[in-house]
Amino acid sequence: MKQRVCVIGAGASGLSSIKCCLDEGIEPVCYERSNHIGGLWYYHEDLHEGGCTYKSTIINTSKEMMAFSDFPPPDNFANYMHNTKVMDYFHLYTKEFGLLKHITFQTEILSCKKTEDFANTGKWKVEVKNLTNGDVREEVFDGVMIAVGHHAQPHFPRDSFQGLDKFTGVFMHSHDYRTPTKLFENKKVLVIGIGNSGGDIAVEASTLADQVYLSTRRGSWVMNRVSDGGMPLDYLYNTRFYAILSDSIPKSWSDSSFAEVACSRFNHEDYCLKPKHTFSSQHPMINDDLPNRILSGRVMIKDDIREILEDEVIFRDGSRAKVDVIIFATGYKFNFPFVDDSVIQVINNGCSLYKNIFPPSLERHTMAVIGLIQPLGAVNPISEIQSRWVTRVIKGLNKLPSNQGMVSDIALKKKTLEAVFYNSHRHTIQVDYVGYMNEIAEQFGVKPQMMKLALQNPSLAYKVMFGPCTPYQYRLHGPGRKDSASKLIMTQDERVRAALRTRPMGKKAQEEGMMSYVMKIIVILLIAYAILQFVY
Repeated sequence: MKQRVCVIGAGASGLSSIKCCLDEGIEPVCYERSNHIGGLWYYHEDLHEGGCTYKSTIINTSKEMMAFSDFPPPDNFANYMHNTKVMDYFHLYTKEFGLLKHITFQTEILSCKKTEDFANTGKWKVEVKNLTNGDVREEVFDGVMIAVGHHAQPHFPRDSFQGLDKFTGVFMHSHDYRTPTKLFENKKVLVIGIGNSGGDIAVEASTLADQVYLSTRRGSWVMNRVSDGGMPLDYLYNTRFYAILSDSIPKSWSDSSFAEVACSRFNHEDYCLKPKHTFSSQHPMINDDLPNRILSGRVMIKDDIREILEDEVIFRDGSRAKVDVIIFATGYKFNFPFVDDSVIQVINNGCSLYKNIFPPSLERHTMAVIGLIQPLGAVNPISEIQSRWVTRVIKGLNKLPSNQGMVSDIALKKKTLEAVFYNSHRHTIQVDYVGYMNEIAEQFGVKPQMMKLALQNPSLAYKVMFGPCTPYQYRLHGPGRKDSASKLIMTQDERVRAALRTRPMGKKAQEEGMMSYVMKIIVILLIAYAILQFVY
């Protein structure tokens, strides 16, 4: 009998979960609380539970890097897509693989409990509620894939802001922000928090407000989406070669190198943005416009908040500012209220999951959390490769280590995380994009075989090693291998440029030809060395 798996959530991670179930011959049954796919990428103006973009949101990862591994975005889609185009891509993906018929909308998960024979079967009793008529029913599944994201519940520590209850203006969490119209016009605006949302909202508010203040406790490194030669930042820097290099040199060297890249555009100290921490100790802000707004005086960088009064704030350095609107861009928290704490317990915005996926204490590993990661890179490919592995584990094709082995791995990862990132609720699920993709790929044999590639196709091996670590690389070998993967990798530069070529430019410049024989030999030797050193 075909196995049935319950997928919770129809956002990006839920869609890839459904697709991977189908690929493994598993029947997916997806329950989505809202009436649409796409999760937080579906924009709508009304306030609601769950995540939502603001109207102007543009994704921070380029299209080739955030693609699903067997379905690249259309050539004419912008490299950094507006949220409406991200939704278009999800709809194309859903249609291409027939995912919609497996989704039941406006359905809430009330509980997921082990069946009485769980130790033998690994099955789950899932209680669901139809939100249109209130009907509650229970179903039994062979597995559960939780794909609810981690940008749904605002982290809003009101008690940390002395005097907020006295403030007479408007205040809200960035979760509830949609558009700047009316909210900011001719107002003095304070944005608290210097993550991506804080930077975006400060920039947008500065187009209408009298003055914008951006308050930060520690500062932040700021990177531009547009990098060398006009190429996307992540497309140039998220490569296997850079990953090997970063792991092979002292951390202080790599931190200094990336800080130099960030400061090549503007001096972070002059702009009052230079953080107290090293580059790798915090997720950097991706923002193209903030330095311009600071330079023009439209945005002023200020210290942490000491106290909030009726119509002004006092900063920690003693300076004051009159404000009409306060936006708290203080991040998000997550939990799983439908799962018992004995299975998954969230403490201080963190939980103990093997490889950020599996609860280690279960007798049968048929429950998994998909997409509970914060990479310096795209989430979609990570959610997809997690789903590919999870479905094989549920199906019995791959085994997990012993409970003790998983607990030890979790403890080691936690120790490593604490050594790299400063202590914050933001830094409990951080992963390195290339390293984590490789780590999961190794679990079920889909990590690119560099020596084999170097011997069979040196040009492709060169692209895989020195080019962007696009998701297509994880379809070259092993389960789920696709014949189209090689072509997608070799033509990815063309798709990046295709989105930019919006008018005729005469004769197309001659593309770079085949690399020289000497270069091929060098590449082969480099790849062989990396493999022999067990670096990547």
